[in-house]
Amino acid sequence: MALQRRLGRPGDQCKALVRNQATHLIWHGRIETTLTRAKEVRSVAERMITLAVRECENTVEVVKEFNNDKGQTVSLTVINDMPSKLHARRMIMATLYDLKEPKEEDESKADYRERTKDNKHPIVEKLFREIGPKYKQRNEEKGCTGGYTRIIRKGPRRGDSAEMVILELV
Repeated sequence: MALQRRLGRPGDQCKALVRNQATHLIWHGRIETTLTRAKEVRSVAERMITLAVRECENTVEVVKEFNNDKGQTVSLTVINDMPSKLHARRMIMATLYDLKEPKEEDESKADYRERTKDNKHPIVEKLFREIGPKYKQRNEEKGCTGGYTRIIRKGPRRGDSAEMVILELV
């Protein structure tokens, strides 16, 4: 995140603000913020989506064999990330914050735990399972890359006349 706007804050607060808004943009699909913040968040979010588009299908199927307690050989087929996808996953985890999966209203604790036990990083999984394939297909249809976000201007904020916008995924 070199050469970024300071947004009237110290560097660490600015970085935290951009990371937080980029995480919520990817999680919810749209956020409402000021124009200067939206321009910063857009560059970070587009970089993360580009990583997901490039690496969403880079997996390899591995057969693991091991001996159980009875001395029998058991083979297990596992789908692993290729090294480039693992690197992209770690870059996304270093840039975005880790959100927890929200609990449904009528869901018990046991059901919630069962539903979320295998998904430790839901924001990364959402990027690789939903957003990456969606935009990869869009890129193939249109024959272009990038342009995953849209800024819609709303007008000035009442208190300080800051230009308010809606930043959303296309």
